[in-house]
Amino acid sequence: MLTIPRPYADAMVAHALEEDPNECCGLLAARDGAIVKHYRMTNSERSPYRYYMDPKELLAAYREIDDSGWELLVIYHSHTHSQAYPSATDVRLATWPEAYYVLISLMDKAKPVLRAFHIQEGVVAEEPLVVSA
Repeated sequence: MLTIPRPYADAMVAHALEEDPNECCGLLAARDGAIVKHYRMTNSERSPYRYYMDPKELLAAYREIDDSGWELLVIYHSHTHSQAYPSATDVRLATWPEAYYVLISLMDKAKPVLRAFHIQEGVVAEEPLVVSA
């Protein structure tokens, strides 16, 4: 089960809404399973259908996560016009089997939907997601 404190969930949703109509993307780092930092990444694709994290930002985030002894807990992105479920492209590009992939659907912008998944060797498994107070 993935638990995301409300301030982090709200920040991810805000990021998705700000980037709309393009997809947003980012990371959540954790220490002992507790989220400690949110990384808003630039979607170099600037596309409503695809995301690609800016390589320089991604490298800086990975270095900080590693240097701090944290773990990469969540890789997230938004779907601007479809459900919060990994697309075939999302599955193909999933390279961190230990991380949760969180998708934010903006199909109903007044009520964005967040869902969490593990993606391993092309297999998608939905995981319980709790937004805590």
